[in-house]
Amino acid sequence: MSEAAIDAARSDAHAVNSLIETPDADPKHGRVVWDPAHSLWNGGMMAGALVLGPLTFTPAAFAAFALTTGATLLLGHSVGFHRRLIHRSFACPLWLERVLVWFGTAVGMSGPHWIIRTHDLRDWAQRQPHCHPYLSHAGGIVRDAWWQLHCRLELAHPPRFDLGRAGQDRFYRFLEASWMAQQLPITAVLFWAGGWGFVVWGVCARVFICVHGHWLVGHLAHTRGPQSWIVQGAGVQAHDVPWAGFITMGEAWHNNHHAFPGSARIGLYPGQSDPGFLFIRLLETLGLAWDIRTPASLPPRAELVEAHA
Repeated sequence: MSEAAIDAARSDAHAVNSLIETPDADPKHGRVVWDPAHSLWNGGMMAGALVLGPLTFTPAAFAAFALTTGATLLLGHSVGFHRRLIHRSFACPLWLERVLVWFGTAVGMSGPHWIIRTHDLRDWAQRQPHCHPYLSHAGGIVRDAWWQLHCRLELAHPPRFDLGRAGQDRFYRFLEASWMAQQLPITAVLFWAGGWGFVVWGVCARVFICVHGHWLVGHLAHTRGPQSWIVQGAGVQAHDVPWAGFITMGEAWHNNHHAFPGSARIGLYPGQSDPGFLFIRLLETLGLAWDIRTPASLPPRAELVEAHA
């Protein structure tokens, strides 16, 4: 069966793709435990950025930081991981999808399979009446930072996952096993281009900002800020983070995303910048993207209502 046919066959067009809700699946009860791999990685990148960054700063090194950060967030995290691999909000050639997913892995948060499971678990849990505070970003900003950046949640009764084609793809399996090592070719190119200053700013500072920025915007997007939509029945409602709209490539219009998760366009209203959607439109112009979903082409949701001003 083709991917388009699989999508059309889904009874719930807003369901996450990989999660299978088993009869005893429970999003409320579990324990938060230290995740040494991600904790040491995130802590090491932070230390490298804060200690070595000031010692190696030059305008050229900062330009390398800005270029690599923008490229990986736009091509990888926003378009490759989120809008394509997770939500399938547009179609593209497999070779292009793999390129975009490599850029997503290069962001430095984790491999593609971890990203899918983490996203889909949180998405599912937040649509339930109640979920664990780890999944709702509740409990205060300091504790949430520690939990999200250095720990993982072990649910007592977790759902199952079926990653489908992404789980069987050998290239994605390779990226999952080597996601940290994907910084090595980037390091080599940056060192050749500008020495250790480029490496510190183009790898350590970039990964530090991307990972911690992703957590901060995620925390704010689930705790405070303006709303255009309410998803009735969901225990966690989303908010927009306007100051982060452009630098997150449009991902910070998170209230829109909760309302229309299958949409390739996230910035829906005047003034809501969405570089990710503009890039997808560019791909369409080049004949490299098609079947682009927007709110107008998605089925209506009975549980979606406009928020009161």
